[in-house]
Amino acid sequence: MGDTFDLEAYFARVNWRGPSTANYTTLAGILEAHMTHIPFENFDVLLGRGVRLDLDGLQKKLVKARRGGYCFEHSSLLAAALERLGFETVRHAARVIVFAPASESPRTHMFLTVAVEGARYALDPGFGPFGSRLPVPLGGGAPADRPTHRFVSDGKLWTMYVTRDGVETPGWISTLETENPVDFEMGNFFTAMHPESLFRNRIIASAVTSDGRVNIMNRDVTVLAGAEARRSQLPDRAALRALLAERFGIDLPEVETLQVPSVPEWA
Repeated sequence: MGDTFDLEAYFARVNWRGPSTANYTTLAGILEAHMTHIPFENFDVLLGRGVRLDLDGLQKKLVKARRGGYCFEHSSLLAAALERLGFETVRHAARVIVFAPASESPRTHMFLTVAVEGARYALDPGFGPFGSRLPVPLGGGAPADRPTHRFVSDGKLWTMYVTRDGVETPGWISTLETENPVDFEMGNFFTAMHPESLFRNRIIASAVTSDGRVNIMNRDVTVLAGAEARRSQLPDRAALRALLAERFGIDLPEVETLQVPSVPEWA
């Protein structure tokens, strides 16, 4: 594949049969198709394989091998597809503050903004269980049919608010500076390789379904269907492999011997 992007293969991966015109309808449709068909997961990090962000690596893993990935992979792949359609995407970094305060959170989250039809929107396909399946307008508005996210500014920082367990909470903050690919290579290296990185120490996976999500955090599984949330715990790694195959479309035999620092009984 080299540095070329196979748009038709990407469309097949995300099951996109809609228009290719660079307008809001296409933008929103492709974002939702992407998030519905490409799950969020960090298993290559846990398996010590590292994560590639070049187009060839992204396509081999997320498109051809039908795997998932995390923010750097999702946003980089989506940006490549949108740019092939004529959208002008801007890449940004953010500090995730769902789990820790900003002072303890490096700028290791990647998202996009796109200007279309006189407005500018944030697209965040790689925010795991907290991502919006629709573009979120800048300036305080929310997608009218799914008002679960808001993106607002205090003059210095932009904050993406997300609805978590029915309560709105800050998800991440950003200066909204334009970042370059090399900036994300550095963030990706830290996220994938630093021994104290969240992704080196926990299983984090999320798959969008027709009526909700399936979220995995270590052994804890939450199935969201409409307003209902069903919670369970994986008894062993074989059950994890089976769940990934059934709900994520991923069969990784390697997870049956996976060692996760925060799950000592599996170490």
